[in-house]
Amino acid sequence: MNRRQFTKNTLMASAMVSAASIPGYSNFIAPAARTLKRGIMWGSIGVGETIFEKFQLAKQAGFEGVEPMSHLDRNEVLKARDATGLSIPSVCGSLHGKLPLSHPDPKIREEGLAGLKVTLEDAKAYGADTVLLVPGRVSDTVSYDDCWKRSVEEIRKVIPLAEKLNVNIAIENVWNNFLLSPMEAANYVDQFQTPIIRFYFDCGNVLVYGWPEQWIKILGKRIAKVHIKEFSRKIADTQGKSAGFKVNLQEGDVNWPLVMKALDDIGYNGWTTIEQTGGNTPEGLKDLCDRLKNIQAS
Repeated sequence: MNRRQFTKNTLMASAMVSAASIPGYSNFIAPAARTLKRGIMWGSIGVGETIFEKFQLAKQAGFEGVEPMSHLDRNEVLKARDATGLSIPSVCGSLHGKLPLSHPDPKIREEGLAGLKVTLEDAKAYGADTVLLVPGRVSDTVSYDDCWKRSVEEIRKVIPLAEKLNVNIAIENVWNNFLLSPMEAANYVDQFQTPIIRFYFDCGNVLVYGWPEQWIKILGKRIAKVHIKEFSRKIADTQGKSAGFKVNLQEGDVNWPLVMKALDDIGYNGWTTIEQTGGNTPEGLKDLCDRLKNIQAS
């Protein structure tokens, strides 16, 4: 090996070690081949009475991990995880809709922040490296700039805990009238100036005001996790916006080959987690998993 090649190899190894030291950034070490992991969100497991039964059915369907909601019985979740061998890559906050960090009432914001702290602690207990947070909601009573300022102020308060626990806080794009472009979403994340604040990208939610492959390109390594969800613009136009989600994976308007290429282009090789209806029977769960496999291979 000559000196130039030795130096190149040494720099590459150093960069990989540095990236791996940041929670979730190991997702971006360029793989020899695409090896995206298959997860399913708690709300998409529509069958099973107990926490263990839901984990077991997800396992039988072919999933490799489950994204639970926060504030579940922690011991039961841990038992289900260990009994099934499934991973828990991330935890979705269960209170940010009811107690948004953008609320005009400081007491509500305080309660929402307490809920976020529990979500982070749940994630640490489960071995997850990411929590999903919807930071706020713009409305007739909450202006866009107030949503930005209040949510940022509250998130800053919990960054020390997130860094201590080594758990990412990932902002999700939802229909909350906020962060409506990928450039703005990137700026929102970057202002915190810490890699512990990331983005949880939802492929289906963005279809009403953009194209997921474009968002992925711009957000790049800010993306901590990816939600796989389908959406039909045609159904939304004729039956109402929320009805657009009533379509099977690969039968809507998400261009999955372009999405997968965009993820490849930014070097993402982590979890792709189903957030989709259809999992109300064991057969439905298996169908979701099989469709996810097809998407990953597209």
